[in-house]
This record gives sequence, structure tokens and C-alpha cells, in this order.
Amino acid sequence: MSYDLAVREGEGPADDKTAGQIFSDPYERYIDSEAEEPPSERIAAYVAVLLERWCDLTEDDEDTSPWSTGPLIKEASGPLICFPMRFSMAEEASAHAAAVAETMGLVCFDVQQDRLGP
Repeated sequence: MSYDLAVREGEGPADDKTAGQIFSDPYERYIDSEAEEPPSERIAAYVAVLLERWCDLTEDDEDTSPWSTGPLIKEASGPLICFPMRFSMAEEASAHAAAVAETMGLVCFDVQQDRLGP
């Protein structure tokens, strides 16, 4: 079982309902489509910061990474990344991911709870 977060570039929404709406359009355009677009510079930098704390799943010899997929950057497209975390580490990892997003001027969305990040 995994826990999913989405992080994107752009202005923060006014409320959770608006957040769900502004994440669904980019998700369909960048993640749920056949077109492949490289991650934006800001999203790539965000992934790099996440990987400073926990290694990529593809390099996790000690089973310490919270990421459920690897390489993590492959979950990014354009100005958006949607990534799964191991449920057993989701609380710590999602809190860190949301804090990093905020410091980098990105918007975090909790997919499970359909609301702005943790």
C-alpha cells in the first residue's frame, strides 16, 4: 500500500476544493497522458532536495527510502510530480515533502485526502 502526494508549480489555491480542481487538469495533461515532457527545472530541483534526505528507491540497499517508485524523477512531468510513498513511512516523508515544497514556492496536494498537503 502506498500514500500519494502531488506537487506542482503555480499559485496556491484558496481552499481544498479549488486545490482538487487545479491539480486534476495538470494531472491529466502531464501525468495521465501519452505525451512525455521532461520535468521543469523547479520540479527537478525539488526532487533533488527530496533525494538529499532519502535515497532513490533504485539505490536503496538498506531499505530506508520512503519512495515506492524509482527513479523518483520519472514520476515528474512538466510542472508537476505525483509520487507514491511507502505507507509505513508516509507520515514523516509526506510532512518533509510538503515542507520542502513550501520552502521552494511549490504547492503540495494530498491525493488520498483530496486536500492541500499535509
